[in-house]
Amino acid sequence: MADKRDYYEVLGVSKNADDAELKKAYRALAKKYHPDANPGDATAAEKFKEASEAYSVLSDPDKRRQYDQFGHDAFTQGAGGAGGYGPGGFEFTGDMSDIFGDLFGDFFGGGSRQRSARSGPMKGANVASAARLKFEEAIFGVQKEIEINYKEECASCHGSGAKAGTSPVTCPKCGGKGQVTVTQQTILGMMRSVQSCPDCKGTGKIIKERCPDCSGTGYKTIRKRIQVSFPAGIDNGQSIRVAGLGEPGTGGGPRGDLLVEAVVSASNFYRRQGKDLYATQDISFCDAALGATVEIPTVDGDMSYDIKAGTQPGTRVRFRGKGVPDVRNKDSRGDYYVTLNVVVPTSLSKEQREALTKFDETMGGAGAARKKKKGLFK
Repeated sequence: MADKRDYYEVLGVSKNADDAELKKAYRALAKKYHPDANPGDATAAEKFKEASEAYSVLSDPDKRRQYDQFGHDAFTQGAGGAGGYGPGGFEFTGDMSDIFGDLFGDFFGGGSRQRSARSGPMKGANVASAARLKFEEAIFGVQKEIEINYKEECASCHGSGAKAGTSPVTCPKCGGKGQVTVTQQTILGMMRSVQSCPDCKGTGKIIKERCPDCSGTGYKTIRKRIQVSFPAGIDNGQSIRVAGLGEPGTGGGPRGDLLVEAVVSASNFYRRQGKDLYATQDISFCDAALGATVEIPTVDGDMSYDIKAGTQPGTRVRFRGKGVPDVRNKDSRGDYYVTLNVVVPTSLSKEQREALTKFDETMGGAGAARKKKKGLFK
């Protein structure tokens, strides 16, 4: 067996590697060298076969113990082993369906990776819904009533799905385990995998006579109105989780949850960025030049602000703690930024024009230049 590489070396792991490390290493090699990903490549096929052989031994506690003690000789005919690899050699045992399910999903474009169903209690799936909030409601929090589709336990069969007077029976195919072991001949030899029982769909029970009221599902869908509390500071696209209002569980498992997404309307005045708010406030030319006290809108109401004399257009003012509350702590708030926009009048009366012209002359502006030019011609 001197021509065989060390199994740990093949997988690129240490001799102390645990099951998770072995599986991770093997999956990486299998995805890289799988024949379906390398059609016609004999070298890749051989590497895939080598990695699979190494994993089949090291993932089995008994075989790994023998290998650690005797090396490759543990599996020769003289050592009472399997007599080589492949058909008639190593037999793959255990549940490798999760590995090959992922591989085949990747090779053939399967976006979702199907797992073998497991018997026993399982939590139900989550259900998504949405609620529309006004901008101010998202800032300060609100309670909204929404209507959802809710699967209520059937009153006739009490959730069993069986006709009144009957009960589900143990599935004869899987013996109530919800799983069956399937042995297949593959390019790697015989491989056993654990799959969901096709007869009972993994539940372990068979309904012989279905409940006529719910068609054997055990539930009826109704429209249910509920109250959902949205905390202060919730942003558009964020969701609130309401426990126990999702799909029913299976095998006695709990219900899933309801996820309600907040759809927040935009504001005509404020712009939100995280916990900070932004707005633009118009002020007159005189207020900017002379200074004044103006009222600036905030989400908490109007607030007086003293504009400094000589304020330039585009000046940004920061108001600390006047922004959006933190969704986890309403006492912690962001800031509020206001850009001061100096408004230039578009129409002037004769008196206003003359007053501005005199002002311009005193400032040495265009009015003064025009007056000087007129005096030179005289």
